[in-house]
Amino acid sequence: MRAETVFILIVAILIADFILERILSFLNYKSLGKSVPDELKGTYDEEKYAKQQKYEKENIRFSVISSVFSSILIFLMLFFDGFAFVDSFARSVSTDPGFSALIFFGILLISFDLINSPFEIYDIFVIEQKYGFNKTTPLTYFLDKIKGWLIGGIIGGIILSLIVIFIQKFPDTFWIFAWITITVFMIFFTMFYSSVIAPLFNKQTPLEEGELKSGITAFAQKAGFKLDNIYVIDGSKRTTKANAYFSGLFSKKRIVLFDTLIKELTPGQIIAVLAHEIGHYKKKHTLMMILFSVIQTGGLLFVLSLFIGNSVLSSALGAEAHSIHMAIIAFGILYVPISTITGIFLNMLSRKHEYEADNFASKYFSAEELSGALKKLAENNLSNLTPHPLYVFFHYSHPPIGERIRNLMNRL
Repeated sequence: MRAETVFILIVAILIADFILERILSFLNYKSLGKSVPDELKGTYDEEKYAKQQKYEKENIRFSVISSVFSSILIFLMLFFDGFAFVDSFARSVSTDPGFSALIFFGILLISFDLINSPFEIYDIFVIEQKYGFNKTTPLTYFLDKIKGWLIGGIIGGIILSLIVIFIQKFPDTFWIFAWITITVFMIFFTMFYSSVIAPLFNKQTPLEEGELKSGITAFAQKAGFKLDNIYVIDGSKRTTKANAYFSGLFSKKRIVLFDTLIKELTPGQIIAVLAHEIGHYKKKHTLMMILFSVIQTGGLLFVLSLFIGNSVLSSALGAEAHSIHMAIIAFGILYVPISTITGIFLNMLSRKHEYEADNFASKYFSAEELSGALKKLAENNLSNLTPHPLYVFFHYSHPPIGERIRNLMNRL
């Protein structure tokens, strides 16, 4: 295949992806204002519902503007050989493939992040602030950005360097070694993210003794779940939105509650939310998602191994000489249709898991308490109650709130 043909294919894929996302956004926008499902009536009063509609519309319009800007930037890089320019600079600094790849991706990632920062700042300090969600200070935002760069640079740099080394030493089978490496990192961060990475951004403290902890402990014993680590995270440092999550595997499992969740929900509702999270563990959802991610990563790397040595990929982006990093950029765009399909499948699986975790919580604790928690969280977070089904199909990892509550009510 000629470089010109690959270039046309890259542009066509990006245009198709852009059109698809705009159609989905339009459908989701038009879906706003529909009558609230019966099971959700009373979740919002009239004033709060009007506020939610304005919030959702503003977010959709803003996402369209930011995505149009990002797409224009990518097309400018393609049509004016921007990737080739950065490639040329990286090669001028170092002829070592690994080091030049680090320079290349470092420049691209930091530059794109800086260029898109005004949109991020507007979202946090204007839109989220306007609707009463933002608690992030400019200093916190700046420190988060620096920490993110450092962590991403260290972890991403190690993985990228190893992949380049594997490609150089084992050109035909490098994907196996890269697969093993990425899998090790994936499992490591699944087990230790909340105890190693999360504390760099938020303070975590053990849940204090009291009614809530006693209730959680009693439920865990009833469900046959050994639970030693319950932490509260200062989520209110950045937002008023509430959340909770389960992380880790085996003896390293940990439940983390946002302080905003404790503030907004009753003890019974919090236990119901935790029962849902424990349901994920008892149903082995975490292990299943890791397994599918590992399989997906292996498939991606295997396909990459078939094309990484083809100089046409680099030439399609305007490079004068073939390089691993330019081939990865071109391949990443060409792989978009496949990643879209796998993303749909994983979202479908995730939505199925959410129903199963809800059912677990209703069986071992209370469907009524969980549905009450979901309604209150939807109200406080100004959640969209009427998303378009096609948008849900492509993008939602959780079922819409109405469908979850309908499922819970059927189990009463």
